[in-house]
Order: sequence, then structure tokens, then C-alpha cells
Amino acid sequence: MKIAVLSCLHGNMKALEAVLKDIDHYSCDQIYCLGDLVGYGPYPNEVVETIRNLNIPTVQGCWDEDIVEGLNACECSYPSLLAEKRGKLAHEWTKQQITLENRQYLAQLPHTLKLENCCFVHGSPQSNHEYLLPEIDAFAALERVLSSDADILFCGHTHIPYIRTLESGQLQVKVSQSTPENEQVLQFTTPLKRIINVGSVGEPRHGRPNATYAIYDTQTEQVTLREVPYDYQETCRAIVEVGLPPIFAWRLAQGLEFAEKADDPTHVCER
Repeated sequence: MKIAVLSCLHGNMKALEAVLKDIDHYSCDQIYCLGDLVGYGPYPNEVVETIRNLNIPTVQGCWDEDIVEGLNACECSYPSLLAEKRGKLAHEWTKQQITLENRQYLAQLPHTLKLENCCFVHGSPQSNHEYLLPEIDAFAALERVLSSDADILFCGHTHIPYIRTLESGQLQVKVSQSTPENEQVLQFTTPLKRIINVGSVGEPRHGRPNATYAIYDTQTEQVTLREVPYDYQETCRAIVEVGLPPIFAWRLAQGLEFAEKADDPTHVCER
């Protein structure tokens, strides 16, 4: 069957409507959502209610988690104090807008979902807040897929779509104990694994304002990264009208993440 996988909707109803129409055009059998239904965008309740009403299996994103639990203690996702201030404004605005019913829905979302040899997460199997970037070390990338107990790991969070294929390779694990005769060396060969980042529906950062998502054919194992144009300017106007930081409209129109240089270098987490 054909599976459509989308992520990072970020309260952008216009983008979601365009993507759902595109999914229907390609006759997908099932839709999975990788979270971040809210944050940055002007239509948080409309987006959550659409996902709920369509009964789309969904994992919890970092924004969904923060709206429920409070802002994440680690501030490393903000490149500067000004960016952090804008993020907190967006968090408070979204928290005030979201209905109790929708908040309860976000609270009960799981951190992972599985389907046959596929695993669906927001950031990584370890954390909603971990970025699996395209250039991640091959061993680390392989470890993330293996930890999910799947062959294909679908993720979002970076807002940049990509397909990373990890060819079959040999791993060696050495276990040393107090006496040399107890030392163990284990070797095994892993089959081909893949990380598929589906990008972002609501706030793309790949250099264009078009919404992105992925289609996976379970029979042929073919992956297609889709890019869907829509009237992003309408969302930009709504961002400004509801009182969210205007820079959110600028970066949506550019398809980029605007980030000032850190005015306090100690503020940037280097982990």
C-alpha cells in the first residue's frame, strides 16, 4: 500500500489542506503524522482538529510536548536570546489559543509508532528534540535506526526533507572485562537501512515556501518526496494579524529559518 507521511504542520492550515489534496490525488491508503501540529502558525486548533477528525495516526512532536508539559529545559534549539524570546512568545500565544480538548489530545500522543518494518518518530527514537540532520555520522545514523528495531526510520523536526540510505555493513562490538580471557568481540552485518526525513508541511526550511511530505510504497519500497505549492501569503498575513512575530511570516515566505548570530556565545548549546 501507499503511505503518506507528513510532519511539522505548525498551525498552518492552508498548507495542510494543500497536502491533503495532493495525498488524495495520489490515492494513498494511509497517512501518518510525525507531530508538531502547533507552534509558529496562526491556526493551531484547526490543524489539530483536522488530524483528529481524520483519525490520522500521529506521534507527539516537541512543540506538542512543550504545550502540554511546559517549555523544554534545554535551550539549545535557540541560536540567540532574541530567537528564544520570539519562541517563548509563540509558545505563550499557542498555549492561550489551544482548547482543552485539543490539549488533551496532544498530551496522549505516543512518542513512536510502528508499521511492519517502519518506525515513525518526530526527532529521533531517543528524543523529540534530537535533530537527525542529513550529514549525521553514518555510525550514529545506523544506531538510531537499529534502536528503533526497524529497517526504515521516518522522522521530521529538521524541516528539511532527505533520504539517507545506509548500505549493509559490518559492525564490531568489543566487550572487555577484568580478565583477558573474558573479553568478547561480536561481529554482525546489518541489512540496508534508511532514514527518511519528510520535511515540513507548515514551515519548510529547504529554501522554498512549498509544503513537503513523503509517499512510501510498501510493495516496491519506493520513496517519493513531494513538494506542494499553496497560497503561503495568506498564512503570512494571518501570522501578522493574530499578533505572532512578523519574522515568522518572513521565514515562511523564504522557506528558511532566520537566525541571528548569538549575542551571547555561552547561550548556544554545543552538544
